[in-house]
Amino acid sequence: MHRMMADEQRPDPDALLAQLEAEQARAARGKLKVFFGASPGVGKTYAMLNAARQLVIQGVDLVVGVVETHGRTETAVMLQGLEVLPHKEIEYRGHVLKEFDLDAALIRKPDLVLVDELAHTNAPGSRHPKRWQDVEELLAAGIDVYTTINVQHLESLNDVVGGITGARVWETVPDRVFDEADEVVLVDLPPEELLQRLKEGKVYIPQQAERAMQNFFRKGNLLALRELSLRRTADRVDEDVLAYRREQAVSTVWPMQDSVLVCVSASPGNEKLIRRAARMVTQFEVPWHVILVETPYIRRLPETRRAQILGLLKLAEELGARTAVLSGPDAVATAIAYAREHNLGKVIVGRDQSRRLPWQRGFAESLGRRAPDLDLIQVAREGVNPDHQPEGAGHRTRDASWRGYLAGAAGIALVTALSQPLHAFLDPTNIVMLYLLVVVLAALKLGRGPAVLAAFLAVAAFDFFFVPPRLSFSVSDVQYLVTFAVMLAVALVIGHLTADLSFQATIAESRARHNRALYEMARELSSALTVEQIAEITHRFIDLGFNAQASILVPNDANRITSPPGTAPLENADTGIAQWAFDHGEAAGCSTNTLPSSPLLYVPLKAPMRIRGVLAIDPRKAGWLPTPEQRQLLDTSATLIAIALERVHYIAVAQDALVHMESERLRNSLLSALSHDLRTPLTVLTGLADSLSLTGPALSPAQADIARAIREEALRTSALVNNLLDMARLQVGNVKLKREWQPLEEVVGVALQSRSAMLAQHSVHIDLPADLPLLEFDAVLMERVFCNLIENAAKYTPPGSLIEIKARRDGDQAEIVVADNGPGLPPGKKESLFEKFTRGREEKGVAGVGLGLAIVRAIITAHDGTIRAESRPGGGARFVIRLPAGEPPGLPEES
Repeated sequence: MHRMMADEQRPDPDALLAQLEAEQARAARGKLKVFFGASPGVGKTYAMLNAARQLVIQGVDLVVGVVETHGRTETAVMLQGLEVLPHKEIEYRGHVLKEFDLDAALIRKPDLVLVDELAHTNAPGSRHPKRWQDVEELLAAGIDVYTTINVQHLESLNDVVGGITGARVWETVPDRVFDEADEVVLVDLPPEELLQRLKEGKVYIPQQAERAMQNFFRKGNLLALRELSLRRTADRVDEDVLAYRREQAVSTVWPMQDSVLVCVSASPGNEKLIRRAARMVTQFEVPWHVILVETPYIRRLPETRRAQILGLLKLAEELGARTAVLSGPDAVATAIAYAREHNLGKVIVGRDQSRRLPWQRGFAESLGRRAPDLDLIQVAREGVNPDHQPEGAGHRTRDASWRGYLAGAAGIALVTALSQPLHAFLDPTNIVMLYLLVVVLAALKLGRGPAVLAAFLAVAAFDFFFVPPRLSFSVSDVQYLVTFAVMLAVALVIGHLTADLSFQATIAESRARHNRALYEMARELSSALTVEQIAEITHRFIDLGFNAQASILVPNDANRITSPPGTAPLENADTGIAQWAFDHGEAAGCSTNTLPSSPLLYVPLKAPMRIRGVLAIDPRKAGWLPTPEQRQLLDTSATLIAIALERVHYIAVAQDALVHMESERLRNSLLSALSHDLRTPLTVLTGLADSLSLTGPALSPAQADIARAIREEALRTSALVNNLLDMARLQVGNVKLKREWQPLEEVVGVALQSRSAMLAQHSVHIDLPADLPLLEFDAVLMERVFCNLIENAAKYTPPGSLIEIKARRDGDQAEIVVADNGPGLPPGKKESLFEKFTRGREEKGVAGVGLGLAIVRAIITAHDGTIRAESRPGGGARFVIRLPAGEPPGLPEES
């Protein structure tokens, strides 16, 4: 018993080696400390700076890489006296952006760098798109990092927080970065105190604070965010405890929180056991695990019985449990090891039945004796005969059929028959060796039970046929009794060890085969360049690993599931079920809860960016029910296939993008060349038309109309050429903005004046408030924007229509609207209107080639703004422009 318990507590050598390697890697890597909060304003940056100042007093060499004070005086004061790295200046679209200088930090190489706002997105042109990637490079260089993050920036909680607050942030950090941090400090502040800080202007300026309290910083939101941050920190602490227990090889369970382990077996009545456990954990809201220890006995059960046992695990998963199928010759030791590894303090098992032999112990009794630190709960089994002997409850029971016992006895009989004529030539010791060989073979091929029977029969046969007096069980020499005892003990020990090693070798071989197949599949998928190749690799792997046929179904342009070109679909594949699996992101078909009567299993192929298709699996064996390990292997395979499909997709996208870019470059070059070549003759043509009208002799009315028509068409064509040239320049980035702070009404007035002829039969209403601030823009290009929008409204609305131009300030943005009450926008073209050479309505007599709105969007985008088209309430169209408002410089003081 003591030896058995010592074996259970002995550390795994492979685990120790992996732990040493991990410690060496961590020693060379910097340490990451995260100051974690529920929302802005709780004091994360202040706490980080306060901790940094304490380290400076202790002599730690640290620098401030980047800290955002957001105008908070108390935070700025904490920066005083600390070494601050200069920011790196990056020019982007006419603006100079200041970012964390990663290279300067690496060259300086202090002991510690403070990097605020881990989820920040770096400016285009930086080495990494995200600041957390800068932090990872610092850690890899052996530099410690202090940083801050809010709960809404964690990738896994981003959508949850968005659903609570109604505002989803797009700057996120993978949970992996948070989980791998060496230390997490929760900076907590009650909602009442945070709201008071907002009112006092310690978080935002008064105007922003008022809007924040009406939106994101509502008390209910703050309470929910606080709970999320506390729960996430608690989960992190639980992970730290488990990691410490593994590192220190702690074998006892620490009852920090209630957690339950349910052990199921091949005995009847386990369904009641699982449902009873589910009710208990639901009542107390605790995590629970359900395990099945696959002993040699269970592996030799008929397929129907094994399917019933696996169905128990499926039921447990549906009820919210984490399931696992473990392998081991001793289920008691395996269950104890699992409970201690996962720190599960309560174990629920089925009640032991009556013993057949006095020395036999049931699973529950053995578990209680060998693990007194675990709380044991026994549940009465449903529909079990009191005299029923538990089958394969994990304890060592009969593990072979009657044929195995008969084969073991036949082996002993065969050795006895062969040894009879050789009795005079063989020493009794050699005959004993032959009997032991039969015991080893019986244990290896037939199992533990036949080996035990063979051991007893071997002793009896040796005594009866080879020990004098022969053909009698009487013994003439008492020393033979010692021989019999040693022979029996050796035979039993050898049979036991051989059976255990044979079982473990079978399990190891099965796992190695799966791992090898998975590795080969990953290697082949990494070199696949087409969907057809991925489908062929998938079919081959599923056939070898799961004894099933498989095919890949991918979405078409209409997002409908279909077989990719060049591949053959499965005969029984149901595209309706596959479409459901694709739309819902859940498996469907056999062995699932959705349409389980289907003979096929449909698994969605989830890639990092989106679902890339569906894997259809047609098992050759009806009623196939995969084990949790097989399900895990299948999910891993589906992920590899999805990643391969996504890689192939992006290769095609990149190739299309290159072709598109090259075609755009050639088209822009052609348009630029044509525009330059056409401008001179058009200018000459306009001048000639003016000369005809101004010089004598006077033209007849018909001739004057012709001259006027020539001039108008020449001007229209010249405007078209200018649009083509401007579009070409904007596309290649040759336009340099001349930004100046100026009033919006001047640009609008110039645009209206230039289009006065077109607006002669329209009403124009201008609403520009007097307190509208100055805006920073290029006056010439912005005039082109309003000219195109006004011209567009005049062309597509009937005479007498109203055209409105109004503007207002919306926070740090200026919103400008150009609207009309005409026929409105074409259905489904609100976005395509801004594409080049696209016209909203093909109306007779309306000239143009569809470049006006494309030029407008290009100019607005160059000004870091946005434009959208929408239908006007009551009829008509609206074009909404949003530009950065900024803060115009003040007037110089008079001397």
